Amino acid sequence: MSSGYKSWILLTGFILFYVAYLLLGALVFSTIERPVEDKLKSDIQVLKEEFLNQSCVNATSLENFLEKVLQANKYGISILPNSSASSNWDLASSLFFANTLVTTVGYGHTTPLSDTGKAFSIFYALLGVPFTMLVLTACVQRLMHPVTYGPIDMCRQRIGLDPLAATAVHFAILLLLVVLGFFVVPAVVFSHIEDTWSFLDAIYFCFITLCTIGLGDYVPGEKPGQKFRSLYKISVMVYLFLGLMMMYLVLRAFHRMADLHGLTSFFQLPHCDEDTEEDKEPIIEVGHEDQHEAEASAKPLDPASQTSYNTINR
Repeated sequence: MSSGYKSWILLTGFILFYVAYLLLGALVFSTIERPVEDKLKSDIQVLKEEFLNQSCVNATSLENFLEKVLQANKYGISILPNSSASSNWDLASSLFFANTLVTTVGYGHTTPLSDTGKAFSIFYALLGVPFTMLVLTACVQRLMHPVTYGPIDMCRQRIGLDPLAATAVHFAILLLLVVLGFFVVPAVVFSHIEDTWSFLDAIYFCFITLCTIGLGDYVPGEKPGQKFRSLYKISVMVYLFLGLMMMYLVLRAFHRMADLHGLTSFFQLPHCDEDTEEDKEPIIEVGHEDQHEAEASAKPLDPASQTSYNTINR
């Protein structure tokens, strides 16, 4: 088996282990938080009944009632009857929370209710955040040649563009495809599924999400009676991971283009090859017996074997 296939198999295993880590976190969060959520919902319903049974409502009782309702709403618990059917800590919602936690998006709509859940969140994110960055880096590293170096080489050889023009055209096309595939098209889908979202709201959500800002004013799948809510949440998770990967890929491509065009030298910024060795030393190692093949497949910057930014004269 060639080193290229071995590397892809290892990367697939890496991603599967990441998925298993998310599932483990979801199970733990659901086990810890769902009983606390059920108790809080029960307490809120009792509070509502007691408030409605009062013969005379004064300002103090109203303020106490509103204070407790707002406190529960901060944890995603609503007093409205049509909002009490769905849980914020079922398996799909817990998986969604775990994903937003380790990707640092953190919408904040759902937060741990118990001290145990808060402590576990610290431990889980402490391992999960760098693990997520490692998985994204490994995926981008494997995509750099087929998505970046290969198309640039094709522009130079088949179209006859000079190196600077080829890199500029490639980056423009890549940026256009990412904007269409991860902002415009998802925004159309979100605005169709979420009744209260306009197209601008959906574009805003995509931007806030993929930039990992995560303000939390728009969260998908939270409206009452959402159809296929679990599948919808998981689909948003897949979109989030792929979107972050493509954003990282675009940033890497821009950094290398800026390096080639002399912008990094002009602004006295570190060159791409100075601040990272990812393309020279693959994260996913291969055997020594296939070292020559590995250099061709996993090290696209090797000037002797592949066309890259380093082979282009500045």
